[in-house]
Amino acid sequence: MSTLIGAQRLESSCARPRRAAAVALALLLTSSVCAGAPAPLQLPPARHSADKMAAVCSPTHTVARNWNEQMLAAIRLDAPRPTVHARNLFHVSLAMYEAWAAYAPEASAWRFDESAAAFGQPPSNREIAISYAAYRLLVNRFSTSPGAASSLASFSACMQALGQDPANTGTSGTSPQAIGNRIGAAIIAFGLQDHSNQQNSYLDTTFYVPVNSPMLVQLPGTGGLVDINAWQPLIPPGAPGVQSFLTPHWSLVTPFAIVRPAPNATYLDPGPQPKLGGVGDAQLRLDLLNVIRYSSRLDPDDGVLVNISPRLVGNSALGSNNGQGHALNPVTGQPYADNLVLRGDWGRVLSEFWADGPLSSTPPGHWNEIANGVSDHPGTVKRIGGSGPLLSDLDWDIKLYFTLNGALHDTAIATWEVKRKYDSSRPITLIREMGSLGQSSNPALPAYHVNGLPLEDGLVELITAASSAPGQRHAHLAGHVGEIAIRAWLGHPPNPATQYGGVGWIRAVDWIPYQKKTFVTPPFAGYTSGHSGFSRAAAEVLTAFTGSRYFPGGLGEFVADAGGNGSFHLAFEYGPTQTTRLQWATYYDAADEAGLSRIYGGIHPAYDDFPGRVIGHNTGLAALASALPLFGTPPPEALPVPAIDALGKLTLMLGMLFCAGLWLRRR
Repeated sequence: MSTLIGAQRLESSCARPRRAAAVALALLLTSSVCAGAPAPLQLPPARHSADKMAAVCSPTHTVARNWNEQMLAAIRLDAPRPTVHARNLFHVSLAMYEAWAAYAPEASAWRFDESAAAFGQPPSNREIAISYAAYRLLVNRFSTSPGAASSLASFSACMQALGQDPANTGTSGTSPQAIGNRIGAAIIAFGLQDHSNQQNSYLDTTFYVPVNSPMLVQLPGTGGLVDINAWQPLIPPGAPGVQSFLTPHWSLVTPFAIVRPAPNATYLDPGPQPKLGGVGDAQLRLDLLNVIRYSSRLDPDDGVLVNISPRLVGNSALGSNNGQGHALNPVTGQPYADNLVLRGDWGRVLSEFWADGPLSSTPPGHWNEIANGVSDHPGTVKRIGGSGPLLSDLDWDIKLYFTLNGALHDTAIATWEVKRKYDSSRPITLIREMGSLGQSSNPALPAYHVNGLPLEDGLVELITAASSAPGQRHAHLAGHVGEIAIRAWLGHPPNPATQYGGVGWIRAVDWIPYQKKTFVTPPFAGYTSGHSGFSRAAAEVLTAFTGSRYFPGGLGEFVADAGGNGSFHLAFEYGPTQTTRLQWATYYDAADEAGLSRIYGGIHPAYDDFPGRVIGHNTGLAALASALPLFGTPPPEALPVPAIDALGKLTLMLGMLFCAGLWLRRR
């Protein structure tokens, strides 16, 4: 894992004159010459502040974008249910796509064809139909949400802002309102038959029962296990009760594009996870040591600097962390600059940036937010695959949401099938239980147990009389001679707004991951990582749509200001202590780091991460293969590529001469 850290190594109107478009392009190119590299794409964090808990319909956005933003805001007010919200995102995107396709003769519907009713109508009617279809779905899906009062009011306000009557529920005739309402009703009915059990609050229909009793997190150890390799529910501090496995029946849900290789076969089966005392035992121990190791690096006071420049980090092969970075930014042609940050701040910012738990839009929604940022960036040219006609903003949004959320929906299905099938334990269970058993490295030493934790000097040690003597590293653990101590994050400080826990020696049986105190670990099995799957699937779709694996401008980043004085601050504890800039060259790099963040956050080992990435790769490609043929030929109103005519060329030449003059003066 040492290679993970570099230190260790316009919708333009069609009526707009073509000449003006050419001049604008020339000026844009001139600006790029003068300004140098394009501004990096600023990625949104997982968690949002209170002002982001609502969405306002903007006249600068397409209707599709407005309804996507409405949905993301509603998800943030709901419980953090990634499977449910992946489905919601896809079904609303499907509703918008089917309404759009009804008015696009070249396109094919996926399930609900209203093209006959829309035949001959002006294309402007599609926006009305899209709004009614999306509105009906959103009201259906969020009427029982904890944030229903706010969300439903926001949906209604958005309809009114778009000039539509939310009370119009008519489904007869060929008006765009009726077409949209029919599509919405059809998808609502479809959702009641897709085996998600929406009508019963998505309760499990497969009678899953965990084999292990719950762990009361405040107490040491696990409370006893039937099977150390199986998932254990938790009772987190301040939580209302025992965790229950989120949607273990999700493999039954109707997918978008993935198909089973054979009847009753698993969609995408990576095989069983490594097991303690079984196949993969050595890998499990190695990866758990790395979870502890990364926990031991969450201390900004250790002063260790790491270089996380894309020049040194990223560019890994699928399902690995073997990348050595990128030699050059392909947009600027220049090497990526060094980016030295405190290791302890980087690990904590990384963990929280990708946390996607409470108050977030969950991992599927987070990647919708990232996709919206890509669409907004001036460096993004809206041609699918980077070639062909330039699409209108509406066409781009409709097609991107449909494909992206189809991929994320299928990722949830395939991933949760594996989670249920293999029912694997989380690091908090393994580390605490193995630590309670003892050490597995040396039979000649005290506390030996074949299923104990491996010893490693400075990381996992046996507490002895000597090591716990006054002034020694385990002195505060003197009452626990013969037990196992690990060097790890010390946990939540008394005042997280002004303090951070730091790192030190603790009993292995007391270890907790770097997560929200009332959350601790998600309520479902670990293998495979949902973050890794969702992120890789999204990266595949964004790469295919933009025609480049690189972020616009060749760089995506996120800045966390020192002390949380900017728009983002750590929530689990105080920080960061220094301004920390996360950076990624490609969508794949960001996706890989989302998986890595779960190791730093203590809720996945690498053996959960890597196969999760492979699942996302496959679901992303399957969604592309199913969605792209439906789009047909580009619509007639697709924007032409503005040519640089004589005036444009003159403008560009003058601009370059001006820039050259500025450069000479600076010399």
